[in-house]
Amino acid sequence: MNLSRRTVLLAGAGTAAGLLPGLAGTAAAAAGDLQPYASYWYPDSLPAGTPGTGITWRSLKTWSAASDADLAFNASSVPLAARFTPTPANTTARSGQARIQSLVSFGPTASNPSQGAATADYYALTHWSYVDELIFWGGSSGEGLILAPNAPIVDAAHRHGVPVLGNIFLPPVAYGGQLQWTRDLVQKDAAGHYPLAAQLVAVAEAYGFDGWFVNPETSGGNAALATDMLGFLKELKALGTAKGQRVTWYDSMTVGGSVSWQGALNSQNQTFFQSADSMFIDFRWSQSTLASSGTLAQQLGRSRYELWAGVDVEASGTSKVVNWNAIVPTTPAHVTSIGFYRPEWTRNHLPASRTPGDFHASDDLFWTGATLDPSKPNTTASWRAPAVSVADRSTVTAVPFATVFNTGHGLKWFEDGAATSGAAWNHLGLQDRLPSRRWVVRTTGQRPAVTFDFADAWRGGNSVLVDGALDAPASLDLYSTRLPLGADTVVELTHRTDTGGVQVELAVATAEPGTAGEAPPYTYYPVSTGNGWTSSTVRLTGLSGEIRALGVRLTATSGPVRWRLGGLAVRDAVVTPVAPTGLRVTDADGGSLRFAWDGASGPVRHYELYRTFPDGTRRFLGGTCQSAFYVGGLVPEQGETAARFELRSVGELFTVSTASTTTHTW
Repeated sequence: MNLSRRTVLLAGAGTAAGLLPGLAGTAAAAAGDLQPYASYWYPDSLPAGTPGTGITWRSLKTWSAASDADLAFNASSVPLAARFTPTPANTTARSGQARIQSLVSFGPTASNPSQGAATADYYALTHWSYVDELIFWGGSSGEGLILAPNAPIVDAAHRHGVPVLGNIFLPPVAYGGQLQWTRDLVQKDAAGHYPLAAQLVAVAEAYGFDGWFVNPETSGGNAALATDMLGFLKELKALGTAKGQRVTWYDSMTVGGSVSWQGALNSQNQTFFQSADSMFIDFRWSQSTLASSGTLAQQLGRSRYELWAGVDVEASGTSKVVNWNAIVPTTPAHVTSIGFYRPEWTRNHLPASRTPGDFHASDDLFWTGATLDPSKPNTTASWRAPAVSVADRSTVTAVPFATVFNTGHGLKWFEDGAATSGAAWNHLGLQDRLPSRRWVVRTTGQRPAVTFDFADAWRGGNSVLVDGALDAPASLDLYSTRLPLGADTVVELTHRTDTGGVQVELAVATAEPGTAGEAPPYTYYPVSTGNGWTSSTVRLTGLSGEIRALGVRLTATSGPVRWRLGGLAVRDAVVTPVAPTGLRVTDADGGSLRFAWDGASGPVRHYELYRTFPDGTRRFLGGTCQSAFYVGGLVPEQGETAARFELRSVGELFTVSTASTTTHTW
């Protein structure tokens, strides 16, 4: 295996490790800071000495939900959505074969804000439709080894049907790993049970995520320790399964207790695989070891696609040389699934001056490929983008459905086409269900550029921008759906023409394409246009059954054209959510405030918090799916003795409730 820069990091430090998180966080938490952070723990015993600045050492063994002061900020509230697989966008992508696991470090282990931050520079993953399991990667010997994922990440993933696993990282000795921490994890009580297995399941249940990635890489163990690890794994799996959780094992510890990466499923690790839901195969695999691994999995009565073949993209991303035919050959059945290690390379390799648009352009190349159109993938490129091999999935199955195409970060916050905050932000919990095929454009002329654009939006942080000559009509696929059509079902589009002139039509299909790669059998409906942002309501006259696909067709009347899509909704009736109650400040330290409220009865997409001013204006402070929120950096306005705040529920159609209000005396 080419260890890339891990070899450099470990030069002179001992044996090279298989999976290593990023460097420890350097962000300092000031004394008395009310900012809540993502949680992390040691299994039981703590390191010698004192933690570094901004780091809190905690023992998982002593954790309880009742004593967790930050639980309200860290607990996901969005349930895991069911997914379906539409007819593939191209003839090479397959369903029911290889899946994709993604191991992502979204931030440092310590001082990682619970609910987003005041920057748009963030790994705002949007290609969820290709991902089947997300690992919240991280951990270090100096901070903590067991990481619970941030609630916004879980909320966004769950909207797209992707389970999220926390990480258990027992580091190599070269990285400060202590064998005692492995023993702590697998300790037994007087009844022979594994108390930390029960704790891990309780954490995942309280925090609302979906299980654990178990990564034991501390050397020095023996067969007895391996036996204890196996018992722990079995109990973790049994307890987790009862709660709808899953466990993934990393190919590191062997049945003899040593840490010896096999690059395969074999006799040295198959008992651990059999006690888990899946296994990540270390990067040192070969074509023959993957073939034998898939065969062995099937002999064990398991699916070969429960094996994730590790592909390390941390250092070189789409320049990584990979034997793709060993994993996802173009003609025979796929051999195993794919495990991407650190695909946030798509952000991290860009210069520090990167913008959200720069990131999404890089991320689209990674997931879709150089054509930027999954219906026309480049099957000969050295980088075999996931869209080439893996069929996309969708969760758009119920009415009402709406989107403002929010990616979960932005340079401003917009509401009804006007900026209500000029501050950059990120919060993946505010991310919408996004188009799964980006971007499929069908035209006989020049293909226009289609991007998420952050300069302007109808609501949230961005809109969809179509920019090009449009020298022939162009159809843009948006969503694969399973939406029931009733007598009152309508579709609403909010859009704007910036330059040129364009005729807009809504494209609706009530059947699947005949074969993979074909266009849906669309029916087209004219959409009214106007000056500025225009919201148009379209009745689906003549259609019945179920909406299977949604798109738009654009025909230029004068060009070139810059056209924005700001919102799309499918509804039977307008539904307004119930207002939250009991908005209150629960803790304050200068300009840092913690808010809490009683959640609204009935369905709510998220909540939005504003500061209001005597002149009637208001400023967006943030949104969240939780019933608690932190705001920092507030200062009194001139002559102001008390700050005023209001909170509203936002529904699936982005309708907004009346406000719950409170004040805070300076």
